Amino acid sequence: MQNVLNALRALEEVAARQPIGVADLARAMDLPKSSVQRSLVTLHEAGWIRPTAQAPTRWLVTTKALHVGRAATGELGLRDIAVPVMEELRRRTDETVHLAVPEAGKIVLIERLETSKAVRIILPLGQNLPPHASANGKAVLAASPAETVEHYLTEGLARFTDASITDPDLLRAELAEIRARGYATNSGEWRPDVSAVAAAVTPLGGSPVASISINVPTSRLTDESRSAYGIAVCEAARTVGEALGRAGGA
Repeated sequence: MQNVLNALRALEEVAARQPIGVADLARAMDLPKSSVQRSLVTLHEAGWIRPTAQAPTRWLVTTKALHVGRAATGELGLRDIAVPVMEELRRRTDETVHLAVPEAGKIVLIERLETSKAVRIILPLGQNLPPHASANGKAVLAASPAETVEHYLTEGLARFTDASITDPDLLRAELAEIRARGYATNSGEWRPDVSAVAAAVTPLGGSPVASISINVPTSRLTDESRSAYGIAVCEAARTVGEALGRAGGA
């Protein structure tokens, strides 16, 4: 019981003093550093706190606390549900994680959690992503009704790089593959230096309301990591979709 109380106290102190290191936290709690360190490890493994990118390690509260608070009051939206899941995805991969939504025929980036690595993908919130040349976009298209895809094709497929898909039949075939494996990939199809793996968020198996992606420099995406990230984003998207379905049916 005391370990649980220490962890809860540590969470409250981190929230009040963030970012904070273990030595300062131990002084604030009047506890041995070893006890505080155990509490921090527990909170980190549970997704409540995360370390800053700079040394020495200092700690920040994640958005999981916000998610739990919103759940307690019944105020759940897409971001509230998705961000804690995205936090866990970033923790597992240490790569940048994006949340995007379909909006008026476009795919719009609405949330970004960044990697701690020096070489990273940085896109501004509000960025429009091309549906046929981004992993987020292709994930959404693949989960959309056939008429939505055909309407998009009538507008023409712009070429952004040599890897862009501009042939409608090739895009249809690509979307069929995405449906079969559950996730979409982008290997420099929009910008040569940007690659990603994404899965659509579809509450109760309906139309896609969002997509979640892991985004990496093209040079860092291997066949092995692409497959592993695909499994991870499918799991994350399914978790968010199921939670949205429960919230909508509550």
